[in-house]
Amino acid sequence: MNTSNRSANPDRASILEICDKEQVRFLRLQFTDILGTNKNVEVPRSQFEKALGGEIMFDGSSIEGFVRIEESDMLLSPDLSTFQIFPWEDSRGKVARLICDVSMPDGTVFDGCPRSTLRRITAEAAEMGFRAFLGPEAEFFLFMRAENGSPTTKTHDHGAYFDMTPVDKGEECRRDIVNTLAAMGFEIEASHHEVAPGQHEIDFKYDEALATADNIVTFKLVVRKVALDYNLHATFMPKPLADVNGSGMHTHQSLFRGEENAFYDPDNEMQLSETALHYIGGLLAHAKGMCGVTNPLVNSYKRLVPGYEAPTNIVWSEKNRSPMIRIPARRGIGTRVELRMPDPSCNPYLAFAVMIAAGLDGIRRKLDPGPSVNKNVFDMSQREKRRLKIGELPENQFEAVNAMEKDSLIRETLGDHIFNKFIDNKKIEWSRYHTHVSHYEMDKYFPILAC
Repeated sequence: MNTSNRSANPDRASILEICDKEQVRFLRLQFTDILGTNKNVEVPRSQFEKALGGEIMFDGSSIEGFVRIEESDMLLSPDLSTFQIFPWEDSRGKVARLICDVSMPDGTVFDGCPRSTLRRITAEAAEMGFRAFLGPEAEFFLFMRAENGSPTTKTHDHGAYFDMTPVDKGEECRRDIVNTLAAMGFEIEASHHEVAPGQHEIDFKYDEALATADNIVTFKLVVRKVALDYNLHATFMPKPLADVNGSGMHTHQSLFRGEENAFYDPDNEMQLSETALHYIGGLLAHAKGMCGVTNPLVNSYKRLVPGYEAPTNIVWSEKNRSPMIRIPARRGIGTRVELRMPDPSCNPYLAFAVMIAAGLDGIRRKLDPGPSVNKNVFDMSQREKRRLKIGELPENQFEAVNAMEKDSLIRETLGDHIFNKFIDNKKIEWSRYHTHVSHYEMDKYFPILAC
């Protein structure tokens, strides 16, 4: 089964030929740091041959979570199948990109490369006879900018879920984002206004795990770039506004054996295979440990609260959207598991790696997910949840990092380098947040405690 829009095994010569024919003047070599931030080294036409050969070095000591200053030189190893010419106009000449893995100077894989981490996990799935396919739904907000260009939290619509608001910058911007993504080979399935004012969702077709992670990285870049063209600020922050729904990244997942969906069994209950049930069992078993990666920010846990449709309970269902895992109604080739807790601030390479690893662990260990809970979990009492053995996701980043440290599978999946750097970063983030005196505290306590 092949859904990818990537070029069919391009080689250096064909890419150079395309660049010259299309008058490409600059080539971006893209990668992400451990936190998922897009980075790039851009080279002019004179350096294209070296770039395609993986000969471009950069200073890894300047990148979050990479290497010490004593061992800073690193190589960018491009994946030629990711070659794309950006469709927007640039007076300085056309710009193309290649997504890269990060390597050591001797060419060996760098332990801190998020993309290589996901590649390793998909190789483990292949050894078990599976190909992992994912389809994320990354939500985002569009906010207006002030006269000086700084972002505000003001929106120019009051739309809600699926609303058809009067044409405004948000609607026009979303359409241009769709057109730009389509020009870059994305198969767009739907776009619509989300629940909160200024909140949007654009869904593109699922693909194999590595290609999907690359697509999310590209998707974020395009959304931000087009928004800027409209003098708007696009954010993938999970909870930018306190009293409305936050932005999630529900991730649909399935495993294939050849052309067959390994999650589908027409003769089993709910038409879910034992493989699917064990995969669900793995996601449930490692939910708390995964949360630090799939929901990495202090702000992430202000989305994962009751009352705003985001899941807070570690449970699965085939019929409702309140649990952490939902089974969409489609069967056959479309049988899939929807993990609803991730948010779009995560590093997609690391988030997908821990999701797949958790599911594979469930298959290896034949973990039982327990019965499907089809009652609205949000309406249950704590007593009923305890009776059904329904656990809860971490309430804050501190709890999530502690759970992550205790989960040996998450450490094994990320590797010691990424795991330790990630944990260190998140502990610093929590410490700074925990000691910060907020506007809330000043507004609430300062007036009443005055002399």
